Amino acid sequence: MNKRLRRSTTDRKLAGVAGGLGEFFGIDATIIRIIFAFLAVFGGTGIVAYIILWILMPEGSSSDRNFGSNSKNHSNDNWSNF
Repeated sequence: MNKRLRRSTTDRKLAGVAGGLGEFFGIDATIIRIIFAFLAVFGGTGIVAYIILWILMPEGSSSDRNFGSNSKNHSNDNWSNF
């Protein structure tokens, strides 16, 4: 498996940094967000670290997204019933 550290395009609140770190390390992005908030409140390093990672981490492409094995064809969606 070829893991790459990229900003998330699906799990993002601001820039996708926490979502990307969560995907890379296999943990919930909320934990990463709490760590950034804690560091921001106690010393301000969370803001600086987030901005640096935002600049350095490339954004994930649409091919990096995991849509699952049961992605549907557009002709078979629920709107075709109407």
